[in-house]
Amino acid sequence: MTERIFRYLREQQPETPCLVVDLDVVENNFRRMRELLPAAHIFYAVKANPAAQILARLATAGSKFDTASRGEIELVQATGVAVDRISFGNTIKKEKDIAWAYQQGVRLFAFDSEAELQKLARVAPGARVFCRVLVDCGGAEWPLSKKFGCAPEMAKDLLRKAKEWGLDATASPSMSAASRPTSSNGTRRWARSRRCSSRSPKRASICAWSTWVGGFPARYRAEVNSIEAYCEAVGRALVRHFGNRMPEVIIEPGRSMVGDAGVIQSEVVLVSRKSANDRKRWVYLDIGKFSGLAETMGESIKYRLRTGRDGTRVGPVVLAGPTCDSADILYEKTEYKMPLSLKPGDKVEILSTGAYTTTYSSVAFNGFAPLKSICI
Repeated sequence: MTERIFRYLREQQPETPCLVVDLDVVENNFRRMRELLPAAHIFYAVKANPAAQILARLATAGSKFDTASRGEIELVQATGVAVDRISFGNTIKKEKDIAWAYQQGVRLFAFDSEAELQKLARVAPGARVFCRVLVDCGGAEWPLSKKFGCAPEMAKDLLRKAKEWGLDATASPSMSAASRPTSSNGTRRWARSRRCSSRSPKRASICAWSTWVGGFPARYRAEVNSIEAYCEAVGRALVRHFGNRMPEVIIEPGRSMVGDAGVIQSEVVLVSRKSANDRKRWVYLDIGKFSGLAETMGESIKYRLRTGRDGTRVGPVVLAGPTCDSADILYEKTEYKMPLSLKPGDKVEILSTGAYTTTYSSVAFNGFAPLKSICI
């Protein structure tokens, strides 16, 4: 938690649950990544956190933007960003939305199937398109299975068809910056496709759809390397597989850009036990899976917690949300310990929650309001 967020929570005492994002951290993360990978084009993944203040700060700093829908494109346009700084990176798009984006001036689109490529050829003639290549998600904390990307062999055929249909086609390996072996494997696959295609693609992309939690990670309970280590690994992999014929590199960070910049403050609603001799207490917060913490599904993302009673005796807990849904349990199998003195009304800060929280928050499940967001 930054000093600015700590001071804001202490002085303003906002109604909980709420997310507070430090915009200076967001901008510093962008500038640091640009410094470490100066030749790369940085496309912020808007889906991570589309707050207008975040988009405006990144736009001023020089970021480009990866969008997943017409709505996200419109959000970026509202900041005054030129459309040549926007990519339509979702591989699952309605044809009418492709046509609309093309009419707006967007010229960079993703695809991973022939059917999607046909849409692009029909309504986005001459556009720059890149094929997402399927990679192994083994070991991922937030695996995306086979929803995005296609086999390298299929990618080669699609790239040839894209050229035949008048599109400017390139390939994308969906590399993971968070895993050095995966980064190398992703680059190797892309390089193999590059050598075998009828037209050598020029663009590699380090995507949000990677084998870890969005490629470049945020800091949760598990230890992670520094951003310097990840960028160094990516740079070495590119040099090893491309040598002096370096491709254009697109980086699509989302989580790493805003995750550690945000803190959710929540309130304890209830502390109870299920039996007299139950070793674990149940701690119910005023935020749960349906109000922003969807990435606790399967207990995949394990957030760090902070309370005003830290430093006192602790005991094991089950953490759950406030809704009348049995699925609204955050952590039951993962060991979490919280102060034994914790009681209703106490505040609990959930750290590194700037990414994929407000965007996952339901509109009004059980009548609970969407997660509030405050940018400072």
